[in-house]
Amino acid sequence: MTVPETIPIAHEPDYRTKTIGRYAGGQFFASITYAFPDGFRHGDGWEENKRLYVVLHRFDSEGHHINSDIWCAGTWAEQQRRPYNADSVSSRAEARMAALLDGLPQREYGDIAIRPFQLTTDSVTFGLIAERHEDSKGEDDWAELYPDRLGFSAPWDGQYDT
Repeated sequence: MTVPETIPIAHEPDYRTKTIGRYAGGQFFASITYAFPDGFRHGDGWEENKRLYVVLHRFDSEGHHINSDIWCAGTWAEQQRRPYNADSVSSRAEARMAALLDGLPQREYGDIAIRPFQLTTDSVTFGLIAERHEDSKGEDDWAELYPDRLGFSAPWDGQYDT
Protein backbone atom coordinates (compact mmCIF):
# COMPACT_ATOMS: atom_id res chain seq x y z
CA MET A 1 0.00 0.00 0.00
CA THR A 2 1.39 3.40 -1.02
CA VAL A 3 2.47 5.91 1.63
CA PRO A 4 -0.38 8.37 2.28
CA GLU A 5 0.17 12.14 1.98
CA THR A 6 -0.33 12.51 5.73
CA ILE A 7 1.00 9.83 8.07
CA PRO A 8 -0.72 9.31 11.42
CA ILE A 9 1.47 8.82 14.48
CA ALA A 10 -0.13 7.51 17.67
CA HIS A 11 0.75 9.04 21.03
CA GLU A 12 2.07 6.42 23.47
CA PRO A 13 2.51 8.11 26.89
CA ASP A 14 5.10 5.69 28.24
CA TYR A 15 7.09 4.95 25.12
CA ARG A 16 8.86 6.48 22.12
CA THR A 17 6.05 8.81 21.03
CA LYS A 18 5.33 10.23 24.48
CA THR A 19 6.29 13.80 23.49
CA ILE A 20 4.07 14.39 20.46
CA GLY A 21 0.88 16.37 20.14
CA ARG A 22 -0.62 19.72 19.32
CA TYR A 23 0.04 23.28 20.42
CA ALA A 24 -1.23 26.75 19.51
CA GLY A 25 0.88 26.78 16.32
CA GLY A 26 -0.03 23.31 15.03
CA GLN A 27 1.54 19.93 15.80
CA PHE A 28 4.88 18.82 17.25
CA PHE A 29 7.11 15.76 17.51
CA ALA A 30 9.86 15.91 20.12
CA SER A 31 12.45 13.30 21.03
CA ILE A 32 15.85 12.65 22.54
CA THR A 33 17.81 10.25 20.37
CA TYR A 34 21.35 9.09 19.71
CA ALA A 35 22.60 9.25 16.12
CA PHE A 36 25.72 8.70 14.06
CA PRO A 37 26.67 10.95 11.13
CA ASP A 38 25.40 9.68 7.77
CA GLY A 39 27.81 7.14 6.28
CA PHE A 40 29.59 6.47 9.58
CA ARG A 41 31.26 3.05 9.75
CA HIS A 42 31.66 1.45 13.17
CA GLY A 43 35.16 0.94 14.46
CA ASP A 44 37.55 2.49 16.91
CA GLY A 45 36.34 5.85 18.15
CA TRP A 46 32.64 5.18 17.64
CA GLU A 47 31.93 6.55 21.12
CA GLU A 48 32.98 10.05 20.00
CA ASN A 49 30.75 9.86 16.92
CA LYS A 50 27.57 8.69 18.65
CA ARG A 51 25.83 11.95 19.57
CA LEU A 52 22.75 12.61 21.68
CA TYR A 53 20.29 15.00 20.04
CA VAL A 54 17.30 16.84 21.40
CA VAL A 55 14.83 17.31 18.56
CA LEU A 56 11.65 19.34 18.28
CA HIS A 57 9.92 19.28 14.90
CA ARG A 58 7.00 21.68 14.41
CA PHE A 59 4.22 21.22 11.83
CA ASP A 60 1.19 23.23 10.83
CA SER A 61 -2.30 21.85 11.44
CA GLU A 62 -2.21 20.17 8.00
CA GLY A 63 1.02 18.30 8.83
CA HIS A 64 3.46 20.39 6.77
CA HIS A 65 6.89 20.76 8.36
CA ILE A 66 7.42 24.32 9.62
CA ASN A 67 10.81 24.08 11.34
CA SER A 68 12.99 22.02 13.63
CA ASP A 69 15.06 22.77 16.70
CA ILE A 70 17.91 20.23 16.76
CA TRP A 71 20.53 20.44 19.49
CA CYS A 72 23.45 18.13 20.30
CA ALA A 73 23.85 17.54 24.04
CA GLY A 74 27.14 15.65 23.64
CA THR A 75 28.60 12.27 22.78
CA TRP A 76 28.31 8.75 24.15
CA ALA A 77 31.95 9.03 25.28
CA GLU A 78 31.15 12.15 27.33
CA GLN A 79 28.12 10.44 28.87
CA GLN A 80 30.23 7.44 29.91
CA ARG A 81 32.85 9.66 31.56
CA ARG A 82 30.21 11.39 33.75
CA PRO A 83 27.09 9.23 33.74
CA TYR A 84 25.57 10.44 37.03
CA ASN A 85 26.75 14.04 37.02
CA ALA A 86 24.10 16.76 37.12
CA ASP A 87 25.80 18.17 34.01
CA SER A 88 25.94 14.82 32.17
CA VAL A 89 24.99 14.61 28.52
CA SER A 90 21.66 12.96 29.36
CA SER A 91 20.88 15.52 32.08
CA ARG A 92 21.57 18.38 29.67
CA ALA A 93 19.35 16.70 27.07
CA GLU A 94 16.46 16.26 29.51
CA ALA A 95 16.73 19.91 30.62
CA ARG A 96 16.75 21.14 27.03
CA MET A 97 13.75 18.96 26.15
CA ALA A 98 11.79 20.31 29.12
CA ALA A 99 12.56 23.90 28.09
CA LEU A 100 11.52 23.28 24.46
CA LEU A 101 8.26 21.64 25.47
CA ASP A 102 7.54 24.39 28.00
CA GLY A 103 7.92 26.87 25.13
CA LEU A 104 4.99 25.37 23.20
CA PRO A 105 1.89 27.42 24.09
CA GLN A 106 -1.27 25.43 24.82
CA ARG A 107 0.65 22.14 24.49
CA GLU A 108 -1.44 18.96 24.59
CA TYR A 109 -0.02 15.49 24.09
CA GLY A 110 -1.86 13.27 21.65
CA ASP A 111 -1.95 11.69 18.19
CA ILE A 112 -0.62 13.66 15.23
CA ALA A 113 -0.66 13.34 11.45
CA ILE A 114 2.30 14.75 9.50
CA ARG A 115 3.68 14.75 5.98
CA PRO A 116 7.08 13.37 4.99
CA PHE A 117 9.98 15.81 5.34
CA GLN A 118 13.76 15.66 5.49
CA LEU A 119 16.66 17.83 6.66
CA THR A 120 20.31 17.34 7.57
CA THR A 121 22.08 18.76 10.62
CA ASP A 122 25.65 17.89 11.67
CA SER A 123 25.76 15.36 8.79
CA VAL A 124 22.80 13.50 10.37
CA THR A 125 19.53 12.97 8.50
CA PHE A 126 16.37 13.95 10.40
CA GLY A 127 12.82 13.56 9.16
CA LEU A 128 9.98 11.28 8.20
CA ILE A 129 11.07 9.75 4.92
CA ALA A 130 8.96 7.67 2.54
CA GLU A 131 10.80 4.49 1.54
CA ARG A 132 10.13 1.16 -0.13
CA HIS A 133 10.84 -2.46 0.59
CA GLU A 134 12.71 -4.30 -2.15
CA ASP A 135 9.60 -6.29 -3.10
CA SER A 136 7.18 -3.33 -3.19
CA LYS A 137 6.89 -3.06 -7.00
CA GLY A 138 8.43 0.40 -7.17
CA GLU A 139 6.08 2.24 -4.82
CA ASP A 140 7.03 3.67 -1.44
CA ASP A 141 5.28 1.46 1.10
CA TRP A 142 6.46 2.73 4.49
CA ALA A 143 7.81 5.84 6.18
CA GLU A 144 10.79 5.87 8.54
CA LEU A 145 11.42 8.53 11.19
CA TYR A 146 15.13 9.34 11.32
CA PRO A 147 17.29 9.10 13.31
CA ASP A 148 14.81 7.59 15.80
CA ARG A 149 14.22 4.58 13.51
CA LEU A 150 10.46 4.37 13.93
CA GLY A 151 8.79 2.73 10.93
CA PHE A 152 5.19 3.38 9.86
CA SER A 153 3.27 1.28 7.35
CA ALA A 154 -0.15 -0.08 6.38
CA PRO A 155 -2.74 -0.07 7.78
CA TRP A 156 -1.47 3.49 8.58
CA ASP A 157 -3.09 3.54 12.01
CA GLY A 158 -0.30 5.47 13.77
CA GLN A 159 1.40 2.39 15.21
CA TYR A 160 5.09 1.93 14.49
CA ASP A 161 7.78 -0.73 14.35
CA THR A 162 11.30 -0.33 15.67
